[in-house]
Amino acid sequence: MIRVLIAEDMHLLREALVELLRLEDDIDVVAQVVAGTQIVPAAEQHRPDVALIDIDLPGVDGVTAAAALRERVPGCRVVIVTALSKPGELRRALDTGVAGFVPKDIRPVELVEAIRTVAAGGQAIDPALALAALRAPANPLTQRETEVLRLSATGAQPMEIAERLFLTYGTVRNYLTSAVAKLGARNRVDAVRIASEAGWI
Repeated sequence: MIRVLIAEDMHLLREALVELLRLEDDIDVVAQVVAGTQIVPAAEQHRPDVALIDIDLPGVDGVTAAAALRERVPGCRVVIVTALSKPGELRRALDTGVAGFVPKDIRPVELVEAIRTVAAGGQAIDPALALAALRAPANPLTQRETEVLRLSATGAQPMEIAERLFLTYGTVRNYLTSAVAKLGARNRVDAVRIASEAGWI
């Protein structure tokens, strides 16, 4: 039996996924959550084999949650579901060890097959998303620049970012300046927009 956790904040879609998977004899939905922050605690409690995670969740996005899940519950493999088609997101997801990455308009039979493939140790990456990711430019930002810009996107000011990342105020300012320059942005807000649209943060 494949034990599945579903993380989806849209009630109707979440219920539809649960009902769809309950039709399968070899799949058991053991947990449902609505926010990225709930994924790891639910997985630690229910020990799913596969987590089906929406990429755009409140609190913590799906890819960040997937990275935390891999660290805390390594036996749980992740399938990211997205309505967006940002190539950078697929690259980021693969970097965190995600085993599946599929669009929300996937056919039900294909979604079930993706879950089975991932549970068996394989990968289920949508070909169109994979091709778009290969054609897209690589993220020019370093890991630290990405972290700082991601926090800036939440509205955090440089001093707050410095405290959260245990950096100095000046270092954070330097990372932001460097990110703005690398992205050819007009300012920090523009840099956040560019990186968000590319799926890099």
